[in-house]
Amino acid sequence: MKRIVCDTNVLVSGFLWDGKPRRLLADMETEEICAFTSRELLDELDRVLRYPKLVSVLRRAGIARQDILRWVVRHTMIVMPKPLESVVIGADPSDDRVLACAVSASAETIVSGDRHLLDLGAFRGIPIVTATAFLKKA
Repeated sequence: MKRIVCDTNVLVSGFLWDGKPRRLLADMETEEICAFTSRELLDELDRVLRYPKLVSVLRRAGIARQDILRWVVRHTMIVMPKPLESVVIGADPSDDRVLACAVSASAETIVSGDRHLLDLGAFRGIPIVTATAFLKKA
């Protein structure tokens, strides 16, 4: 079973649009993937789901923000990551939360659509890939 951390953008895409992120969520439901998150990443997801643009998309899709949060809590293991020693992604230090979660969870892969994370390629031996690339290898 693969141990992964999904960035917020992958989760949002998976819930709101068809495509590879949605397939990744389906694999999480069938427990083919062991996904991890943290309180900080859940807070970020909650904040992002409140963006006016996404509120209207959620409304049209008939999906409640709270249902997405409950789903993520049910289908992930929550870790309490240790803070990183220094900022890794200076252009967007909030992305460091994903890295800290992955390190603390001993994740095998970080799945993201975020250019700052993808440009790293890997962090402490943990590959950072798109949902498409992850599913090709899975």
